[in-house]
Amino acid sequence: MSRSSASPANAESQPGEWQFLQCFGERIPGEDILEADIISTVEFDHDGWYLATGDRGGRVVLFERVDDAPKPAAMDQRAPPPRGTSFEYRYMTEFQSHESEFDYLKSTEIEEKINKVRWCRSSNGTRMLLSTNDKTVKLWKVYEKKVSSMANFNVEGPPGAHATGSRLNGPLRLPTVASTEVLLAARCKRLYSNAHTYHINSISINSDQETFLSADDLRINLWNLGVSEQSFNIVDIKPDNMEDLTEVITSAEFHPQHCNIFAYSSSKGCIRLADMRSAALCDQHSKAFQEVESQANKSFFSEIIASISDTKFSRDGRFILSRDYMTMKLWDIKKENAPVATYNVHEHLRARLCDLYENDCIFDKYDCCINGRGDAIATGSYSNLFRSFGTWNNQDQTVESSRDPMRKRLHSATKSGRFGIRKSGPSKRGINEAEQATDYNSKLLHLAWHPEVNVIAAAASNSLYFLAEDSGKV
Repeated sequence: MSRSSASPANAESQPGEWQFLQCFGERIPGEDILEADIISTVEFDHDGWYLATGDRGGRVVLFERVDDAPKPAAMDQRAPPPRGTSFEYRYMTEFQSHESEFDYLKSTEIEEKINKVRWCRSSNGTRMLLSTNDKTVKLWKVYEKKVSSMANFNVEGPPGAHATGSRLNGPLRLPTVASTEVLLAARCKRLYSNAHTYHINSISINSDQETFLSADDLRINLWNLGVSEQSFNIVDIKPDNMEDLTEVITSAEFHPQHCNIFAYSSSKGCIRLADMRSAALCDQHSKAFQEVESQANKSFFSEIIASISDTKFSRDGRFILSRDYMTMKLWDIKKENAPVATYNVHEHLRARLCDLYENDCIFDKYDCCINGRGDAIATGSYSNLFRSFGTWNNQDQTVESSRDPMRKRLHSATKSGRFGIRKSGPSKRGINEAEQATDYNSKLLHLAWHPEVNVIAAAASNSLYFLAEDSGKV
């Protein structure tokens, strides 16, 4: 498709301002953060009415969207009201999904940290979701439970605590219900365990809503949601001799529309598309997406920064978004040799890769996300910043997860053509200012884009921020 086919209005449109909506668990300056409270995953459900977060303490916290009409008294009064459709979420419930365990055979501790959370679609109004730590996947059902308070007992004191020989206070009477309260409860419906030797890094629910996959460093297993006793191995890249191991699986996800297709990424920067109709064991992929780096540009850090930390399909399944340490790449599933666009996330850090290697920041794994229309993408960075890019125009923004999202723009947006291909990079002065302003201890690793509107939920340490793009699209 030629570049002239793009709409001129879209090509020159200016990005809207991101504005703060609300925050849960906002950190007070000087406050110490418990390791268990740090958020480790964020996920909207299919229509955006519910959001789930997991933390390093093994807890899953659920939020639900508030209807536009009534506004509860607990609403954050310091937040500026959005000029578009109002969006507000409220705390729903939380539960302990995983506990820390000890593997006595390997003499290793299994952390309770929640690696991924995924919502299941339900037809009867119940809320179901999958959560996983390093070894075990669990299916949870969240439902409303009525709790009644009884009164008017014949004997004084709580029921069951009456002493032998107690006398009735007057004539015999029937206890009555004093009050009834509806509470939310969570129950573990299925437990999928003992199928992974290595740490689980991904789970993905199939479009048929009957099966899901779980992936670790070397294998991908296929499960039926109703059967927890067995799974089927569909990808196995473990070599006969572990000394011959050259890459590991970093993420895996089902196609959003075709239940037989899934994609998985590797530490070598390769995305493989597999079709379960071709063979029971999908070691032979149908397509491979990888951009080969020239020998002149290779360095000691090339393989490390090429490792893909996250992949996402667009809603229509036509594109795959991938995130490595330095960039995001947008791939067309019909074009394998090169991405249709490459977006530099924090190019100013390329000169400091040696320092990042020494402090282990180079191994940080960032999520990426794409909006429902497929015309905007986002990913996190340091200093609690996230980068937002337009896929069909020149939008390029740096946003801070705070009450003033636009106050820390590292540099002005650079002009770009269709698919976000940059015409010129930032100035050397802008790069130096960005290097000095970077806070490597404040990492925005996890974020999720609302499936219907331009609202992003971003996890900055133990705080969950909701931000919206005020451009008339919300």
